[in-house]
Amino acid sequence: MSKKSLYGLVIALLIPVLCYLWLKSASENAVTMPRHYLLDTVIESVVNGKQKDDSIWHTTKDIRLVNQLGDTVNLYDQKGKIIILDFFFTSCGSICPKLTNNMSNLQRSFSIGGDKRKKVDTSIVQFISISVDPDRDSVPVLNEYANKMGVLSDNWWLMTGNRDSIYKFAFEEMKVDKFSQEPINPDFVHTSRFILIDKKMKVRGYYNGLDSTSLMKLAKDVGYVMLEKDKEKKNQVFQDIIDLSWLWLVIAVLVGGFIYYFTGMKKKDKN
Repeated sequence: MSKKSLYGLVIALLIPVLCYLWLKSASENAVTMPRHYLLDTVIESVVNGKQKDDSIWHTTKDIRLVNQLGDTVNLYDQKGKIIILDFFFTSCGSICPKLTNNMSNLQRSFSIGGDKRKKVDTSIVQFISISVDPDRDSVPVLNEYANKMGVLSDNWWLMTGNRDSIYKFAFEEMKVDKFSQEPINPDFVHTSRFILIDKKMKVRGYYNGLDSTSLMKLAKDVGYVMLEKDKEKKNQVFQDIIDLSWLWLVIAVLVGGFIYYFTGMKKKDKN
């Protein structure tokens, strides 16, 4: 075997190995995306003789309420936006004022420079606070509370409406009783959880609205979820290619090709 041929074989073998090491390193340093929480069902199927399970994650159902401006709005009105949602009531003397203040800080963290009280980026996140005491929290009461607490209505709704609809939404769609640290009374929802809902209306996280570390994680997760759709679209083909089965196939083809080549060379030398 000539030196040139030997170098060619070494390079051919090194390329896929180096690719594997690079991909392994990249996967170890990859960002962990916020997981899905509410599972509807698992569909089992057989693909190429292998068992495959597909998780069907719960899509939050729409709800129609009235905001502090007196506008009747739907949750689904915010297409293409990420939603941060919590439950509160204006007469709360314990955790609600702190939750509202922390939500306000989150809202301002998405501001567009300059005067943070007036310029917020309304294209990314919609903040929603739903009253669990809608009988007393009328539109004027919510509007007064919003002004008192510095709520910017550009992308933050304080909402009221039918009590049964709100409680059904809290328990059946948001599952607040399962993901709250506090015990939840079925007759009165009182929780410190902030809930992250992605662009596809699927729940992606529950966060302690009273804890600064948890709120920092929420802010980061908003960024991850915001980029998720584009990442999936752009990298789908790339993800298929980097499956390790392709690596071993490439190595096998290259090794087989060189064996075939050198076997043919030896036959020529004998002749």
